[in-house]
Amino acid sequence: QVQLVESGGGLVQPGGSLRLSCAVSGSFLRINAMGWYRQAPEKERELVATITSGGSTNYADSVKGRFAISKDNAKNTVYLQMNSLKPEDTAVYYCVADIQGELYHVHFWGKGTLVTVSS
Repeated sequence: QVQLVESGGGLVQPGGSLRLSCAVSGSFLRINAMGWYRQAPEKERELVATITSGGSTNYADSVKGRFAISKDNAKNTVYLQMNSLKPEDTAVYYCVADIQGELYHVHFWGKGTLVTVSS
């Protein structure tokens, strides 16, 4: 069974930095792409950043220039470096992976990690 485990969330002051990690385990052919979504209180889940197996990245306008997504293929791990954090970045951050199996590709989600930006 494929599992995604996030880590690195916590409390940080405005202007501070935090790095999230997401490790993928299980049996599969390859990871086609990985990404991060977030959900703030009383709001819908929104895309934060994605990265393909080839290294192409995509960011939400609200985080572009402040966040950076990267991955370590050998560790099947994706990272989200968050700088210049703002209170509006407060949310539960979810890792997602597009996993290629023998016949199909499927999206798997982590349980989420809470990021709180407050003074």
